[in-house]
Amino acid sequence: MKYKYIGVDPLTPAIGALISGVDISTEITREIVEEIESAFHNHLVLFFEDQKLTPSQLVDFAKRFGKIGYYPFVQGMEAQPEVVEVVKNEDEKINFGGLWHTDTSYLPKPPASSMLYALEVPTFGGDTLFANMYLAYESLSEEFKQLISNLSAVNSAEKPDAAVTRVHRIAEKPRDSEDIITTAIHPIVRTHPKTGRKALYCSAAHSMHLKGMSIEESGCILEYLYTVQQREEFSCRYKWKKGSLAFWDNRCAQHNALNDYHGFRRVMHRVTHEGDVPR
Repeated sequence: MKYKYIGVDPLTPAIGALISGVDISTEITREIVEEIESAFHNHLVLFFEDQKLTPSQLVDFAKRFGKIGYYPFVQGMEAQPEVVEVVKNEDEKINFGGLWHTDTSYLPKPPASSMLYALEVPTFGGDTLFANMYLAYESLSEEFKQLISNLSAVNSAEKPDAAVTRVHRIAEKPRDSEDIITTAIHPIVRTHPKTGRKALYCSAAHSMHLKGMSIEESGCILEYLYTVQQREEFSCRYKWKKGSLAFWDNRCAQHNALNDYHGFRRVMHRVTHEGDVPR
């Protein structure tokens, strides 16, 4: 596709594109918004580099693409509650989101998309992987697609490998989540509400087991799907710079924040958009 107002340079054939020619700290036109939305649906994750954003400007930009959501366990910034600070300090060994996942898929209505803006990055390390769940689904045989077509997974915030990645930030800024439902049943094949394409929607981080099956019975199917989701040919790898912003689609992409920068501090600002019930 040709773009008139923005530059779009793909990172890999599977997923990801660098966006140029736009200052997202300013009031952008509807034409630019429409081209960003088009690139978003074509590439699933977009990267804007060399940006200078206050938390308020980040929220203003995010609002051009949907209603702002929330993170159930950590409070937002005092002056800008829509923004959650994602930090790993020099003395910490655990990072936030350090495994393959789609954001908060244990909510009844998981976020449609997320934005992450880099304020402080390590000298080296700290890259993030993204993967295309359309291609993961499309790579399956027709027989296997039929086998999983009506299956759903029980997703929970309490799966240990994912739960441990948020402990430091909860300790700093806990949100009262007693009344928030953090277990949800969603189909493992999801139809995107905008594109109509089917994508795998389960993850090693949050999917506990298949509905109506035990963990043991579910394992052979889910574990195989996880290996498919994480294939190198469906992914891209992004090296963060100060001033970079990533904007990704949680309905058809997964990501994994690599935890390979112990001894360095990393500070990001995160905003999510409200989503709908996966179908």
